Amino acid sequence: MNDRNRVRWLCRRGMKELDLVINRFFESDYDSLSEQEQLAFQDFLNVEDPIIFSWIMGRSTPENESHANIISQLQNTFDKPIGS
Repeated sequence: MNDRNRVRWLCRRGMKELDLVINRFFESDYDSLSEQEQLAFQDFLNVEDPIIFSWIMGRSTPENESHANIISQLQNTFDKPIGS
C-alpha cells in the first residue's frame, strides 16, 4: 500500500462528521501540503475522534501548534464551496 493510500485509510474515522471534514481536506488539499505538513497531518490523525471534534467545533484548542494549524486548514477547507 503506498503512503497516500495509507493516509487515506487513516482519514476514515468513527464519526461521520469527522469523515466529512477530514476526507474533504484530504482530497482537496493533502497533495499540495509540504512534506513536513503531510507528516504533521499524519501525526494529527493519531488523535482520538472526540478530541478532534472538540477542536473543530471550537470547544477546545490544541496545544500542539502543528495540530492547531491543521484544524485551521480543515475549517478553511470546509468553508470552501465543493469543487474549489
